[in-house]
This record gives sequence, structure tokens and C-alpha cells, in this order.
Amino acid sequence: MKKETLLEIILGTVGGLVFAIGMCMCLIPEWDLFTPGVVVSIIGIITLLCIIPIYRKEHPKKVSNKKLDWGLVCTWTIGVVGALIMGFGMSKIMVGSPEKMDMIIGMVTGIVGLLICVLNYPVYSYLKSNK
Repeated sequence: MKKETLLEIILGTVGGLVFAIGMCMCLIPEWDLFTPGVVVSIIGIITLLCIIPIYRKEHPKKVSNKKLDWGLVCTWTIGVVGALIMGFGMSKIMVGSPEKMDMIIGMVTGIVGLLICVLNYPVYSYLKSNK
């Protein structure tokens, strides 16, 4: 593994965690940490943006006349939809004082969103093999 790749992984992990913690600080009213949460989230975003120059140096842009990879577009769309569904389920459980029905709906919705995200790779493999 190259040093740049390891640096991309570390920055991505740390930046993602810092951003997620900042969002939790903003969105959980019991913590009463909205302003510090915004600051922590911005630090996470800046950390994630630091990956861009490293990635561009390691992976120079190739000139090609390829068509748009619709399998990749479909994979990204499925991933975003799955993450949004899973996030809805998590917020149903975490925000406010959820009742028993909210907990059940949140868990089921979160699991469905997680399954959509997990099944994303087999869908991409299938689409790529059937070009």
C-alpha cells in the first residue's frame, strides 16, 4: 500500500468521524451543543477536503472518450437512497422520546436502509457484467 493511499484512508476515516460527531452535537437537543457542533462539523469537512489534492496527485486525470458508466450512476443512487432510508430510521429512534411504535418503525427502516447499502455491490457487479 502506498503512503498516499494510507493517508487518504486515515484522513477519510478521521474526517468522517469528526463530521459525524459534529452533526450529532448539532442535532441532539439534549446535548445543547449546536454552535460547537457546527465548528466540529466544519473541521471534519475541511479534513475530508484535504483528501482531494492527495487523490489528484496520486490518480492523475486520464483523457478518455468513454461513455457514462450507468452502472456507477445507479450504484451511487442506490447508495444515497439506502443511506437516507437508514438515516431516517436512526432519527426515528434517536430524536425526542420515541414510543414503542417509533422504535419498531425506526429499527425496521434502519435495517432496510442498511440492506439496501449492503446489496449495492452485488447490484453493481451484476450491472457491470451485463454491459
